[in-house]
Amino acid sequence: MIADFSRGLGPEWREKSFVGNTLYEVVRLADGRAVLQATSRASASGLVLERKLDLKRYPILAWSWKIDHVLAKGDARTKAGDDYAARIYIVFPGTFFWQTKVVNYIWANRLPKGEMIKNPYTGNVVMIAVESGDERAGEWLTERRHVLDDFRRAFGREPRAAKAIAIMTDTDNTKESATAWYGAIRLLPAPVR
Repeated sequence: MIADFSRGLGPEWREKSFVGNTLYEVVRLADGRAVLQATSRASASGLVLERKLDLKRYPILAWSWKIDHVLAKGDARTKAGDDYAARIYIVFPGTFFWQTKVVNYIWANRLPKGEMIKNPYTGNVVMIAVESGDERAGEWLTERRHVLDDFRRAFGREPRAAKAIAIMTDTDNTKESATAWYGAIRLLPAPVR
C-alpha cells in the first residue's frame, strides 16, 4: 500500500510548488471512503512521497481516480497545454539530476488513450494517456499499469530504482480550473504467466 488516505494525508507527503498551490485535502465520500481531493485554479503544485519502490517484486501500479472535467486548452504536445486534471508520476532518479527519468500517467485532455509521448519540456519525462477526454469525467475509474514495461517501452532500457511517487493536478499553463479525486494507490505483484 502506498496510500489509502484513511488516516488523512501523512507528513511523508511533501508539497512541491511550481506556480501557486493546488489545494490538496482528504475528504470522505458518501460511502465513507477517504480520498484525496485536489483543486487547482491556475496553479501547479504536487504531492511527493519519497520512498524506494520495489518494482521488481511489485511492478503493477494500481489506483483509482475521478475528475470533474478535462482542461479545454490542455494539450500534452505543447508547453502551453501541459496541464492535467489528474496525473501520477513514478520517479527514477539518476546519479545526476539530468539523468532522472519519469513515467507520468495522465488523464489526457486530447492525447488518445494509450498513447505515449515525451513531455514538451524534457525528453526525460514520458506522458502516458491512461484516460482521455471528458467522456468518463465524473466516474470513479480503477487503473493498473505495469510500470517496468512502461519504462522499458519509453526509454528502451532497464530502469534504475524508483524512489518517489507523486500526485499532481495542475492548471498553471492554461490558467483554467480543475478538481480531481485520488483513491488508494498500491503496488501489486505481476500476475503469474
